Amino acid sequence: MLAAAVGCSGSEDEAFELRLATGLYGGPYRPLGDRLAQELRSGGMRVKAMATAASVENLTMMTDGRADAGFALADSADDAVRVRHQPVAALARMYMNYAHLVVSRDSAISTVQQLAGKVVSIGVEGSGTAVTAVRVLAAAGLADPPEMVKLDLDASIEALVGGRVEAFFWSGGVPTPALTTRDDVRLVSLESLVPVLRREFGPVYEEASVPAGTYGGTRSIRTVGTPSYLMCRSSLSDDLAFTITETLFSARDRLQAPSAPGGRLDERYAIGTGVVPLHPGAARYYRSVYG
Repeated sequence: MLAAAVGCSGSEDEAFELRLATGLYGGPYRPLGDRLAQELRSGGMRVKAMATAASVENLTMMTDGRADAGFALADSADDAVRVRHQPVAALARMYMNYAHLVVSRDSAISTVQQLAGKVVSIGVEGSGTAVTAVRVLAAAGLADPPEMVKLDLDASIEALVGGRVEAFFWSGGVPTPALTTRDDVRLVSLESLVPVLRREFGPVYEEASVPAGTYGGTRSIRTVGTPSYLMCRSSLSDDLAFTITETLFSARDRLQAPSAPGGRLDERYAIGTGVVPLHPGAARYYRSVYG
């Protein structure tokens, strides 16, 4: 199937290179994208895996022709389709991302409402973390707006430890390696905001729980969960979309890693992409599996 998808005649087909938009260092999308790219290369496809700010930037790159496929959080993908009318489609719903609200272990902050007037990192520009963080803060109805700065994960940790921010947001798989080695931070529950977010934005937000012991804590932390999607430009050929989706599932065990839990993939779960349409090529793959 891969040879047919890529094409074996004509210089244009032979020169085709799939541009896969991944994510930031330290997050799940970058290593997962690198592994998926390697699996596709093993089947004969030329693939360029590109490091990006993740969700929003990836969707923009697919829209303006700089990327063919990439990863995005469900809330960013939903906004791209429902609000921005961007020409993108889903190949698969993948694994759950967990919204992390991180504070210093000795911080007095125990609720999101206590971020009022504080300096908070919401993630880098173009990331899905920033989209989720802004919505969480709005849903919390803070008495005073926080001062929001846009830092990546490593810079957010450094700023928190250095006292330049009082909290930061991160959206990623569990566990996030950059946080597992630290004993000077803890998570704040976002459980109370899930119903508020669902009323405004729908089922792209779910209740989720970070298990006890994940980051050294003695109890689980209830938070906001957002699925990750593998997306593509709508104009991607059906054969290519089929092949990428097929490879994703045939290689699921090899994609699994603590920071990129691709092994949790399940075809029955993968078709649940809400208002984001499945690409016809991906739909053809799922029909080939389940009829």
